[in-house]
Amino acid sequence: VVETMMCQKQAMATLRDIWEEIGIPEKLQLERTEAVKDHMKSLLDMMISEEESLKEYLLNSITLCQKELDTLHRELQLDPFEVKWEQGTILQMEKDLRARVQVLLKQKRDRKQELKTLQEQEQDLCNVLCVTRFPIDSDAVPSLKDLDLYRRHLAALSVEKEQRKERFISTKQQILLLMEELEHSPENSFEQDVASGDEEAFCLSEHNIAALQSLQQQLEAQQSLNADVCAELRSRIAVLWERLQVPAEERELSA
Repeated sequence: VVETMMCQKQAMATLRDIWEEIGIPEKLQLERTEAVKDHMKSLLDMMISEEESLKEYLLNSITLCQKELDTLHRELQLDPFEVKWEQGTILQMEKDLRARVQVLLKQKRDRKQELKTLQEQEQDLCNVLCVTRFPIDSDAVPSLKDLDLYRRHLAALSVEKEQRKERFISTKQQILLLMEELEHSPENSFEQDVASGDEEAFCLSEHNIAALQSLQQQLEAQQSLNADVCAELRSRIAVLWERLQVPAEERELSA
């Protein structure tokens, strides 16, 4: 402030010297001095107004940031936000709050994006396994705990998918062998789906896996029955051979 006043005094002294050299009368010098004062006052008033506007802008920005932070803390399920004014000036406070808002907005975007990615992965697994979706609000911002539970859920679904797929492939191979041995053609849409080469299109639901195992058991039962019938027929033929005293050579040729 002292330096400013000294600059003003030096400027006025320089102006008076110029006026004296020019020969401007004292009355006009006084008028010009007043004009300089009015100009300086107008300039200062304008600067004060601009700085007051800046201060008001910063205070409004702080208020808006506080409101946004309150909302973000609720959405992200964080502890309530508290402002600590003793941390610094209004300018520093506004800068810190804006930076905090940007950090939390990024957290919100990241969580929402991860939720979307997990839901897309889950949709594929649910389509294959024919199970219901994980109960989570798609519109809300998920908590870190929610995301962790969701990841664990998807990991369990992935393991279940692989286990069911292995059971499906193994059982399908056995069924195809049985069908070939029994000369059994698919009798319905389910058996056609099993016999088809498109393994990815088969729904690995618990119901289908159970139906698959049931089909295998039916074919195995048919195979066992056929074996019993064959054994019975061979036994009868052997009895007839004995009664007819068929030589062993002819029996071997018939066998």
